[in-house]
Amino acid sequence: MKHYYTVGMAGHIDHGKTTLTKALTNIDTDRLKEEKERAISIEPGYAPLQLGEEMEVSIIDVPGHEKFIRQMIAGVAGIDLVLLIVAADEGVMPQTAEHLDILNLLGIHQGLIVVTKSSLIDDDMKELVELDIQDQVEGTFFEEAPLHFVDSVDGVGIEELKTTIKETLIDLPARDARGAFRLPVDQVFTVHGQGTVIRGTVYEGKVREGDHLEVLPARKQVRARQLQVHHQKQEEGRAGQRVAINLGGINKEDIARGDVLVSTQYYSTTTTVDISLDTVKALQFPLKQRGYVKLHLGTAEVYGKIVFFDRNELSEEGGEGILCQLRLDNPVVTKRGDRFILRRPTPVETIGGGEVIDPAGGKYKFGMNTVHMLEKKREGTPEDRITDALREHKLITVPKAAKETGIEEEEAENIIESMVTDGTVLRQGDKAVLVNVFDELTELLEEALKVEQEKHPLREGKDRAVLLQEFPQFGKELTSLVIEQGVQQGIFKKAGAFIATGDFVPGFPDKWAKRMKQVVETIIDQGMEVEQEGFIFERAGLPEDYKQELKHFLIRTEQVIQLDEKHMISKEAFLNAIHTLREETGDTFTLQDAKSVLGLSRKYLVPFMEALDSTGYTKRQDDVRKWV
Repeated sequence: MKHYYTVGMAGHIDHGKTTLTKALTNIDTDRLKEEKERAISIEPGYAPLQLGEEMEVSIIDVPGHEKFIRQMIAGVAGIDLVLLIVAADEGVMPQTAEHLDILNLLGIHQGLIVVTKSSLIDDDMKELVELDIQDQVEGTFFEEAPLHFVDSVDGVGIEELKTTIKETLIDLPARDARGAFRLPVDQVFTVHGQGTVIRGTVYEGKVREGDHLEVLPARKQVRARQLQVHHQKQEEGRAGQRVAINLGGINKEDIARGDVLVSTQYYSTTTTVDISLDTVKALQFPLKQRGYVKLHLGTAEVYGKIVFFDRNELSEEGGEGILCQLRLDNPVVTKRGDRFILRRPTPVETIGGGEVIDPAGGKYKFGMNTVHMLEKKREGTPEDRITDALREHKLITVPKAAKETGIEEEEAENIIESMVTDGTVLRQGDKAVLVNVFDELTELLEEALKVEQEKHPLREGKDRAVLLQEFPQFGKELTSLVIEQGVQQGIFKKAGAFIATGDFVPGFPDKWAKRMKQVVETIIDQGMEVEQEGFIFERAGLPEDYKQELKHFLIRTEQVIQLDEKHMISKEAFLNAIHTLREETGDTFTLQDAKSVLGLSRKYLVPFMEALDSTGYTKRQDDVRKWV
């Protein structure tokens, strides 16, 4: 199975990140005119790194200039491995140190150190550079990281670096594509003839061409019309992939960097977030209670106030695990466990970062009681952990839920039963599912069926096998359970291999009903000697797509009988001919007898007689037919 990873590059301006990216991928990620003119990266650049069939890797070249720190944070959010780039002739710069802080605070734990422009220094200088770097990264996740000296122009050390990147990624767990789809948007643009396109790294779950999605926080409904991964058309995008999605139903002006594209109502927006905050080693200035801050979360950048419950000021010494709250000016999309960065708007500096404890924080009183409550919330109650497991796996057995959460099986059973009692969980055999997940999938299935029924009103519904594939984030087993229960409740109905909404009756679409009735009336009027169906359809002016649909509908509803591949006759004419033939013949009859009775030419008579055999009215024995 192929795994998907994102590799970021971070470092000071002009330390060779873009040149190294080109050496690794043969792609120049400086795409903007301003970047070419000023020789610096303003927006994150992206390129595919070829490391073998078993993995798909995207490289993000994030800006290094201090003024572009916002884009840098947006670039590294969601990466699996980071390359810390240091130029051999300059060493670790102050901006590099800030990048180190940000990477640590975002919870990134895997990194490699790359010294570029190594041909500019001799072996003695290499030793000094290495010692300087080791001193600077002490206490960070780069402390034990492999260090490579490369020259991106001459290609020295590039293949060795590729090998290390591959070996490091192989040992990393792949991102989980089972969760609900979430993609923070970092680029929005238009393509002539196609409309609005967004780009971003898929944080969680999967997205398929044709999926109905939602843009948060604006709650705009859109559809994924086309997907591309590094300019290659794909049917599906998965967690860890860098994806471009052509969206239907939205203008470029209605979506922006920082918005989040989701596939489920599981995600919500919030302006009050409980957090655990770790600060940088030393703040330049103290941070006052309700001080103004800038939150960087995924690709979003939102201003707000910080509220402390155990202090009135955060001193320059900072701290770790400070339990506090953000009250934001604008809504964000987040969930428990998401990482973030806080910066001070003025004077500008990175304050710290940490993780979201509760995306739906309340208004709490100042004091240690609130701090203790937040401590418990940070640890997570057994119910919280069971709920998280149910959200992730959608349908799960009690033993698996217990194993996933580290809770004793008996306690897990009791918790789930309690949740069943209070109406938040459904038991389906030996498995459990959250009611809101079950209801959400029911709504999604209804919506998918209505779209299908509107598009193909003459069909009996949507093929069940296709429907089971349509929502992979929920899994086939849960989708099948929801369908079966929906059928029992009358929400859905079955017709052979097809599923439809409970109130759906196949029929002529309003726009073409008059012309379709004209087809039926023509077939009835022409009796047994009907002209070719193609001529009838053509004269009625039906669209090509509807011709076969109408034919199958009329046959399925027994309004017509298919005589041969080019002729249909009305069921009424067919039965009348049978009645007349029975009246005028004995137990057996020949083709000539039928011709004498019905007066039909061989063109119509032969397929009519064959239809008698195939429908079970007669049984042929040589040239004689016997009524059954």
